[in-house]
Amino acid sequence: MKIGYVRVSTVEQHEERQIIELKEKANVERIYKDKLSGKNTERPQLRAMIDFAREGDTIYVSEFSRLARSTKDLLSIIQDLREKGVQVISLKENFDTSTPAGELAMTVFAAIATFERKIMLQRQAEGIAVAKAKGVYKGRQKKKKPADWDELVKKYQNREIRSVSELMRICHASRPTVYMWLKEGGVVFQELDWQRRSNRAKIGISKDGAILRHASE
Repeated sequence: MKIGYVRVSTVEQHEERQIIELKEKANVERIYKDKLSGKNTERPQLRAMIDFAREGDTIYVSEFSRLARSTKDLLSIIQDLREKGVQVISLKENFDTSTPAGELAMTVFAAIATFERKIMLQRQAEGIAVAKAKGVYKGRQKKKKPADWDELVKKYQNREIRSVSELMRICHASRPTVYMWLKEGGVVFQELDWQRRSNRAKIGISKDGAILRHASE
């Protein structure tokens, strides 16, 4: 199925241009619309669209900024969809995740996101150092696992919970946090490989918190 996603930042803005473009250029069969800022991924219609999409479907947007305002969030959304075997096409950028050019672009985006994260961590470390010098640093509170974590892990291993992204939403936790919890419990987990959907990839966490992927046939 061809599915369209439309987003405008405020109720005063109109989505007609995006809708017309998606219908005329992509012949979408279903459209999800949000009237919210793209500063994060917690948008009702975006989440509804991701939940609705099935393997073989394609998501169309008029441009990348409709999906997300940051490289990190864009990668996260596309990864959620790719885990389900769903492709993404942006009309303005002529971007298609199912093509070699789209795969290359995803590699570039991932590199940019890694760079942005390193800069953020560096600034964070500098701020912590200043706070410690002033004697006002209290440290970050470690997020606790949900009370039914063991049951959630069993459902994940039995594929009742189909992806780490779904675990993240249930636990209201970030991807690195869920990876850490799984690793602590000795859980071997796999996600669809971005390069070829027929491959699988084991995912681990390095000492600095980076996501590692080791392709396996």
